[in-house]
Amino acid sequence: MKISNEDFESMKAKYDKEVKQGKSGKNKKGEITDQTDWMFFDRETLEGLLAKADPDPKKGGIKFYFSQYTESVAKKYHPKNPESYDGMVTLVMIAANEEAGSITDINQKTNVDDEGGFENIGRMCPPFCDPKP
Repeated sequence: MKISNEDFESMKAKYDKEVKQGKSGKNKKGEITDQTDWMFFDRETLEGLLAKADPDPKKGGIKFYFSQYTESVAKKYHPKNPESYDGMVTLVMIAANEEAGSITDINQKTNVDDEGGFENIGRMCPPFCDPKP
C-alpha cells in the first residue's frame, strides 16, 4: 500500500530519534519489548516498484528505509489495531536507480492527490507471526 511522503517523513524521524540511536522504540504504553522480527511484502508490490526503476538490472532497484510507526500513522493505516503497530520498526520502500555511485529515489508523483512512490504495509511479525520462525 502506498503511503504519503509526509507519513514516511514522520516515521523516519521517529526511527532516527529512537531506534537508530540505540534506544528502544516507544509507544504510548512505554518501551517496545518485542520489536519487529521480519516483514513480508508480496511480489506484486515488489514488481510494481521494480517496474518504475531503470530496466537495467545493474542500475534499477528498490531502496529500503528503516522507519518506525508513529501513533498517528499507525491509526491512519491500521485503524482496527493501531496499538499493535505504534512504535514498531518497519520498512518503507521506494523505486530507486544507481548511477555513478549515487542512489536516487524515484518519486513518481503524477498529480496533487498522488501519494508518491513510497510503499509500506507489508505483513510484519510481531504482531502477526503465524507461523513463528
